Amino acid sequence: MISKHSINLFKKASEEIPGYLKFLKSKGCEPKSIVTVSDFARVPITSKTDYLQKYPRKDLVWPKDWEAQVLYCSTSGSTGVPHYFPRNKQLAEKASYMVEEFLDSSSYGEGRVLVIMGFGMGVWIGGIFTMQAFEIAAERTQKSLAILPVGYNQAEVYKALKRLAPDYDQTIIAGYPPFIKELVDDAEEEGIDLAKLNVRFMFAAEAFSEAFRDYVCDKIGTLDPIHDTLNIYGSADIGAMAHETPLSILIRRLAMQHPVLFEEIFGQIEKTPTFAQYNPAFIEFEIAEDQIVLSGDSAMPLIRYAIGDHGGVLSFDEVSKKLKNYGLDLTAEAKKAGVAVTERPFVFVYERTDFSTNLHGINIFPEFIKEGLASPALTKDVTGRFTMLTKYNENHEQFLHINVELKKKASGTNDLGQKVLEAVYACLVEKSSEFAEVARNWEAKNIIDITLWEYGHNRYFKPGSKQRWVEKL
Repeated sequence: MISKHSINLFKKASEEIPGYLKFLKSKGCEPKSIVTVSDFARVPITSKTDYLQKYPRKDLVWPKDWEAQVLYCSTSGSTGVPHYFPRNKQLAEKASYMVEEFLDSSSYGEGRVLVIMGFGMGVWIGGIFTMQAFEIAAERTQKSLAILPVGYNQAEVYKALKRLAPDYDQTIIAGYPPFIKELVDDAEEEGIDLAKLNVRFMFAAEAFSEAFRDYVCDKIGTLDPIHDTLNIYGSADIGAMAHETPLSILIRRLAMQHPVLFEEIFGQIEKTPTFAQYNPAFIEFEIAEDQIVLSGDSAMPLIRYAIGDHGGVLSFDEVSKKLKNYGLDLTAEAKKAGVAVTERPFVFVYERTDFSTNLHGINIFPEFIKEGLASPALTKDVTGRFTMLTKYNENHEQFLHINVELKKKASGTNDLGQKVLEAVYACLVEKSSEFAEVARNWEAKNIIDITLWEYGHNRYFKPGSKQRWVEKL
């Protein structure tokens, strides 16, 4: 879904970015031959390995930005060696409009807002970048906004909720989904009544189910998960690329209620994708070579860049038509839910194949395990964090090994281990028809192995780091 924005970015980059011009020549692409939107499909795809890591960083950045002030961030290294990305103020400025929309959509109305920034505040993009976006949005709109950058620090969040949040009309907690879940699970034990603080959530870094959204919203007492939560589709490569809107959340929730509609929008997948809208004036997406490809500007412009994600891209009209064909009027559904209709295109993304493990030819995705561990019978004992890995027994038969984190005061008894095993097994059978077929010939204890670890175990659940769900040998 490309427009003149990407064509113009391509032309400018091919003239001013030395590394990009060399890349185009190495692929036999003559920049002058790219004139129309249809021509753009002939522009070679870039990636981290064959473009960003192949040329000196200086040759990949706009000359004006190489000499100016930039702020670097790094990838987490979860898929390879960390890479450093420079970003200019323009990137945070774009993200500030996402923040402004979220501030305006609050079910609690106007008032003084406290933002507790629980994303990592180090070299990663989440914390500092999102904080900048909030600062810019507050300055532009003159909203009453306070920011506390606590980082990935549960104890400091609790202190703020007790001593600072009561001074404000509402509190936004920004953090990774597993971090947020643990916060809400333990809040009552910490003596915090979240329902009195008008809490909202801003997530990032991974997909989650609507069941998860309802779970955390129930914990904070909000009756409006559509307006009081938001998940960002972002990356260190180019910042906040797209984000959930009340409209996109509404559509995904409708799709989850109607399997035929779900398949019509997202295709034949068993995973629950993040479904977000994006501003084509800032970034554009397309599907090429069966993957998501983006074109966007920053200190280091990216053109037809394969970020490593899979999913799809749909125009607003395409989504509206799919709902209409199913018998649902999008405008009427939005009005019923009190949702503004934002006529921007959509991108949906589901977890990468390298964020899954293979068991008997089946891709086992983290979300299958997450839902099993979210069983009400387990939440008082396990945090919901885990790592998984396919292993082989002495007979060379495959089994799924899952390391599960206990809560601080929980003990890893055999009885609890059996409950975890049964819950995970039942969820896998329910969520994956392929696993259900394999499970007909295998007992749970023979195909899944559970190890319970103490809270914050240094190898699997090191405090302060983003959770790695899939362990590699």
